[in-house]
Amino acid sequence: MLAREYCDHLKRTDKPVILSHHMLMGLGHGQEKMSKSDPDSAIFMEDTPEDVQRKVNHAYCAEGDILTNPVLDYTKHIVFPKNGSLTIERPEKWGGNKIYNTFEELEADFANKLLHPGDLKPAFAKALNSMLEPVR
Repeated sequence: MLAREYCDHLKRTDKPVILSHHMLMGLGHGQEKMSKSDPDSAIFMEDTPEDVQRKVNHAYCAEGDILTNPVLDYTKHIVFPKNGSLTIERPEKWGGNKIYNTFEELEADFANKLLHPGDLKPAFAKALNSMLEPVR
């Protein structure tokens, strides 16, 4: 935005293009977006596997909440576009392992409380850590 404003000031017509993307939610309850001033509100590329696990474990992820859930937000906009699926590993007594091949299927199960936050969070952390590992 500053570059575009500077071009306006100089009366230039060859302004840079602004590309925007979905703004990820902050990991805390009610955080509409991540905040650099709160390092626990986001996952950073240099976070250690332990940092990621800790942040995910503390992330807001109320059972059945699909509207203000940052774990689902990250899963939709980061995990599924990169991996195309998410594998939930859980004991047979809780439904056994399940592979979600679409976000919509995962979201529906979460909304209907067929997928518990205690099963989603470890799968999400594992997927994030595998994506971050090459760039750490």
